Amino acid sequence: MNPHLAVLVAYSALQVGLGLWLARRTRHASDFFVAGRRLGPGLLFCTMLAANIGAGSTVGAAGLGYRDGIAAWWWVASAGMGSLVLAFWVGPALRREAQRLDLRTVGDYLEWRYDRSVRAIVAALLCLGSIAILAGQLIALAWLLGVIAGVPKPLGCLIGGLIVTAYFGAGGLLTSVWLNAVQLAVKLIGLGLALPFALAGVGGWEGVLSVRSGDPGYWNPWRNGGSGWPYLALLGPAFVVSPGLLQKVYGARDDAAARLGAGANAVALLLYAGVPPLLGILARHRFPELSSDELALPMLLMNGVPPLVGSLGLAAIFSAELSAADAVLFMLSTSLSQDLYKRFLDPGAGDARLLAVARTTAVASGAAAVAIAILLPSVVGALSIFYTLLTVSLFVPVLAGLLSRRAGAPEALSAIGAGLAGALAVQLGGPWRGAEGLTPALVGTAAAALAFAGARLVRSATSGPQRSSS
Repeated sequence: MNPHLAVLVAYSALQVGLGLWLARRTRHASDFFVAGRRLGPGLLFCTMLAANIGAGSTVGAAGLGYRDGIAAWWWVASAGMGSLVLAFWVGPALRREAQRLDLRTVGDYLEWRYDRSVRAIVAALLCLGSIAILAGQLIALAWLLGVIAGVPKPLGCLIGGLIVTAYFGAGGLLTSVWLNAVQLAVKLIGLGLALPFALAGVGGWEGVLSVRSGDPGYWNPWRNGGSGWPYLALLGPAFVVSPGLLQKVYGARDDAAARLGAGANAVALLLYAGVPPLLGILARHRFPELSSDELALPMLLMNGVPPLVGSLGLAAIFSAELSAADAVLFMLSTSLSQDLYKRFLDPGAGDARLLAVARTTAVASGAAAVAIAILLPSVVGALSIFYTLLTVSLFVPVLAGLLSRRAGAPEALSAIGAGLAGALAVQLGGPWRGAEGLTPALVGTAAAALAFAGARLVRSATSGPQRSSS
């Protein structure tokens, strides 16, 4: 057997086995949803960073570095900047409300703060978008298996889906936080070892700077090609209000644990942000004519470093995709079971029933993501669908809900509708699409904020002071 493939097979078996063993501790829905609200800063840091270093920040970001150069730094750095806001404001504030009111999902918060219609609409939108981000993780796994063993993309997507669904579906958040700690260690060791060897393989920094030395755009840190500062509008807000991350913060034992764990995750993302683009540039030096930009990192680890280092690096990527995939399954299964099933279909569902539904929806979501992954062409394309939907539909209602206790459901619904309309207008806008940084996420977020403010002014003028929902 190919030694790289043997390492991944053994590692996959370990992940599934450990996940099933840990799942014995998951006896109640609160264990599955919020890990019993007993996560300390260390475990919270591990599970958040493991979720954030996924397909987009490994295979996807390295592919952007291969194509666009150092401006790809903004992909991960924007996530880190958004995570700072999550750590020191939004996360602790929502965690306190979640503990006080026994909230388990972001949908619980939206219904408490606005009404059930806001909860239902956001849950439906995010379920659609989350399938896309899960598909992105499976695409990255398929690229990896294709480079290592020539596995066709459809089969690679299926294998990845089976692995992550098996261990997450059994235990939920209580299982995944411990597995994420293992996965994070593998990532840091694998990529940490691969970088200096890959750098030495091109002759050091002199070799790096020789890559497309005649193209000033490739070395422009602000913007080149599709990469650059506009990612801040796409990814910054998304990482402030991501349900998957917020629900991990719900599991923190207190505000200090939330701030320390989420804050350390933000700092780590900012420190890590330059690594994937650099690996992509190194791959450009070694393999200048790849058929897909997103093959850059797997090819570099397969053929650009010593075999043992390459195996560890490939295991690191494999860990990245698995940990991000289980974070998305967490978001999907909790939202579908708590926000839609229990709230609208079976309000009297008991603890055991809700846990069974959460596990069933995890399996169904994994199957749907496999089907979509086979059809979508790239990791970054799949992730962009999710982050755009998340940003334009959720960012304004969540933050405005914290800032203004008088705003109600009409303001939130106006923001969601305007955000989606603005994003679609840019997406379908023909030749001016993306001009001067006018990305769908940026325009959609601005439209959502204006609509929320406009609806608030109209209601204040016509109805007088509104009763606080709290």
